[in-house]
Amino acid sequence: MFGSLKFVLFKSKLNLLIPCGFVAIVVKDMTGNNGWVFPLTLLGIIPLAERLGFATEQLAFFTGPTVGGLLNATFGNATELIISIHALRSGKLRVVQQSLLGSILSNLLLVLGCAFFSGGVTCGKTEQNFSKSEAVVSSGLLLMAVLGLLPPTVLHYTHSEVHSGKSGLALSRFSSCVMLVAYACYIYFELTTSRRREESNEGRGENVGDADNNEAPDISKSEAIAWLAILTIWISVLSDYLVNAIDGASQAWNIPVAFISVILLPIVGNAAEHASAVMFAMKDKLDLSLGVAIGSSTQMSMFGIPFCVVIGWMMGQPMDLNFHLFETASLLMTVLVVAFLLQDGTSNCLKGLMLFLCYLIVAASFYVHSDQDPDGKFFTTELPVF
Repeated sequence: MFGSLKFVLFKSKLNLLIPCGFVAIVVKDMTGNNGWVFPLTLLGIIPLAERLGFATEQLAFFTGPTVGGLLNATFGNATELIISIHALRSGKLRVVQQSLLGSILSNLLLVLGCAFFSGGVTCGKTEQNFSKSEAVVSSGLLLMAVLGLLPPTVLHYTHSEVHSGKSGLALSRFSSCVMLVAYACYIYFELTTSRRREESNEGRGENVGDADNNEAPDISKSEAIAWLAILTIWISVLSDYLVNAIDGASQAWNIPVAFISVILLPIVGNAAEHASAVMFAMKDKLDLSLGVAIGSSTQMSMFGIPFCVVIGWMMGQPMDLNFHLFETASLLMTVLVVAFLLQDGTSNCLKGLMLFLCYLIVAASFYVHSDQDPDGKFFTTELPVF
């Protein structure tokens, strides 16, 4: 275990931010100033999320590509899910909804946009190519997720529920179970297809990816499992402080809770994925970039959101798929824009710039968006006039 310390704690420069988590706890206990606790906790979670990905990759060396792919899919969004579960326990259902939504928007617009732009600028190509068929499947799953969110939202705002306040919740729970089944089928299909492709290549004597197969793990299997547990527990501890500091930080910074939940939280949770997607694009490995950005969005929409609905059901929390009109419309338009740009199987720096600018519009929209609290009252934050 001690031999792995140099790889886990000292290999990444981001680990310089780890002490921020301890400082956040001290500040909370001594002063209770959430205006400082929130940013310090955010900074403390960034390196933990990146190291969680490292530990998952190390464990994948010992499990093979099939189980390794499932591990990466499971732990890829662990930080966001941990934060969401803590928010569920605190009854902050809107924070859960908006942070999950923000993770999808961040991956589809910010992460993918930066990957397209950086790849187009650095690779010296007019266009980069990626698997069109996989992009179409991912787009279909994202549209299915939007379909799951639309009916409960429309039922609520058109007052057409059979049983007011109950039909939408029941529909959300049913749709969530269906979405989880659909995502499980998608994972099974992807893993079995990948395994058959590898077996076919081996049968033809093709040595695809030997350079990667020659790589050796930095830590042992038991060390990887131990670090996964340690990092997950520490992220969970900091997430509790983070969730409890959101309202205080909103008041201290004079920033809407919706902006914090949709924009700031996902940027931190997706920091490691953002860096990976950009690096893959700069190496002209665009399929890997899409696997990070689109794959993460697909997981959050088809697994993360319905999973939180089911967990909320178990906790007795009325978590549903009614994300409100503004949020649902933002997600629908984002998915349509991305699906349209992916349909030809090519990318360039202009497409990347378009996605990035779309994200700026979405971020500005949530900055001026007046959200609704659980009591049905609208709250606003005094914003600077530009």
